Amino acid sequence: MGLLVEIVKSWQVVAVTVALVLYIFLVNYVARTYHRPRFVSKNKPKKTKGKAAPKPQAESVEEDSNEALGLEES
Repeated sequence: MGLLVEIVKSWQVVAVTVALVLYIFLVNYVARTYHRPRFVSKNKPKKTKGKAAPKPQAESVEEDSNEALGLEES
């Protein structure tokens, strides 16, 4: 039991323990600064009840890209 107490009190064990604690604090500090929560406004924008703009159809986009490349569909 006496040997274990001497090992725990040795300067090498104390130095490594202090270094690990400082490293953990540094990692937590950096993580907090780089991963801040995004600002969420309490006022949500109101949705308009008007006619929505028509979305382009996927087929017309395909046809345009085929024509631009000079491809023929079979």
